[in-house]
Amino acid sequence: MKSKTLDTDETKHAHTMIFSNLLIAFLIIAMPLLIILITNKKHQHNRLPPGPKKLPLIGNLHQLGGLAPHRSLRLLSREHGPLMFLQLGSVPTLVVSSAAMAREIFKTHDSVFSGRPALYAAKKMGYKCSTISFAPYGDYWRQVRKIALVELLSAKRVQSFKALREQEVASMIKSVADSSPNPINLSELTLLQATNFVLRVVFRMKGSDYGENNAKSEFDEIFHETQHLLGMVNIADYFPWMGWFNKFNGVDARLDKNLRDLDRFYDRAIQKHRECPHRSGPDEHEDLVDVLLRIQADPKQDTGLTDDQIKAVLTVTFQHLLKLFMFSSLNKLSFKVFINDLPLDSPIQDMFVAGTDTSSATLVWIMTLLIKNPTVMSKAQEEVRRLVQGKGMVEESDLPKLDYLKMIIKETFRLQQPVPLLIPRETTETCTVGGYEIPAKTRVFFNATAISMDPQLWEDPEEFKPERFLNSSIDFRGQHFELIPFGAGRRSCPGTNFAVLIIELVLANLLFSFNWRLPDGMNAEDIDMEETIGIAVHKKTPLCLVASPYVHI
Repeated sequence: MKSKTLDTDETKHAHTMIFSNLLIAFLIIAMPLLIILITNKKHQHNRLPPGPKKLPLIGNLHQLGGLAPHRSLRLLSREHGPLMFLQLGSVPTLVVSSAAMAREIFKTHDSVFSGRPALYAAKKMGYKCSTISFAPYGDYWRQVRKIALVELLSAKRVQSFKALREQEVASMIKSVADSSPNPINLSELTLLQATNFVLRVVFRMKGSDYGENNAKSEFDEIFHETQHLLGMVNIADYFPWMGWFNKFNGVDARLDKNLRDLDRFYDRAIQKHRECPHRSGPDEHEDLVDVLLRIQADPKQDTGLTDDQIKAVLTVTFQHLLKLFMFSSLNKLSFKVFINDLPLDSPIQDMFVAGTDTSSATLVWIMTLLIKNPTVMSKAQEEVRRLVQGKGMVEESDLPKLDYLKMIIKETFRLQQPVPLLIPRETTETCTVGGYEIPAKTRVFFNATAISMDPQLWEDPEEFKPERFLNSSIDFRGQHFELIPFGAGRRSCPGTNFAVLIIELVLANLLFSFNWRLPDGMNAEDIDMEETIGIAVHKKTPLCLVASPYVHI
């Protein structure tokens, strides 16, 4: 019995020794690996761009409160530098706030910075981010972008809308004249004009086609809700694991309903085109739906386009047309290989919403700055009226000669960017910028406002001085990184020229046709310049002005 006990004790002791030896061996092997891991992590952390200290769980989100995000980030970048690394919730984020850093990224790392984050509303309403704005960078995005450009923004296509543009501008001018001498709400009027124009370009649809009262129509209600949903802060964009919360706070239900309403609108528009096909005539134009239905019916086009695929193509092309109005989106193309891979039933709302929302925002900011600077407005009116003397309205052929008006638009883009942080990007792989390591899957904001207000680049950056662009080569088409309201690189807005054409035409006619003043009892100092954030940055308080028709001599 005693021998058996000794054997048991010896066995336990042997097992203990074996375990101890294994533990020592494990520690001998693991400790150097652990030291290397900790050192590498610390080294990697040290190679990240500087940024403010973060709090547990929320990271740096608390530092964006109080001001509009682009203004809060501008203040932070003054302390931490032009490349700033933040943790917004659980999302690693890079903020680019200088022209030099933007130039390095767009010139050297553009493809790496061409990804898009999978934002919650874009996934929900954009069929897993299949629209051109939020589609991941790759073959799909290149194909849909090419379709949008070829079918909508070729020089021939843009020219075909010339009469339509002038009709809509003339209608807007008549609305202003009819309101005189009472104040007119320019914020509402410019949004209505942008909406009507896009409806006609894409659907050949006038305001009377979708309700007697445009402001209260079903269409306006649908897209107002779309604007709100796409512009609102969504907790799942900063804490992806909390997407479930949207089922309980009503966001998912609103997104689903809005998508159903939009689909019904698109279906009705396509059906109406099929029942009343386009007919050539002096007062007719072939809109985007006409183009796609023509391709569908053409036996020479071996595409096999279905109605759902037409809606998918509408999604990506309509998107860029409407984004044109932000500030504030076409040779023959074979669809055969690509078209069968398009997602079914993709909605077109983000294009429409972005376009109408931002075009009106830009025009309102221009008129706000002009009414606060009457000398600048008088100079612009003098230029337009001298050029267009003897004619009833400004035509597109007059626009290239309006140099001062172009300076005003540039200066407005500089001071009041319609989308100050641009559409967020995401790095597709790890890269080095400015000597810092930027991890893959980092969300990236280009703070276009911080860049365009940089005192190292601009004299008196807070002042409205259109003359700063006199004899200056700086433009906003993505080649001069001091001013990038349309972005730059591969994912810049492809419809910049068309966008500026619309803004110039509307603005020139407003200045030519009317003298403008504030309502009685109001001074320029009383104008509220507070911003409200949505898809675009709007003037929070609507701009109401009194227009007096200009007597042409």
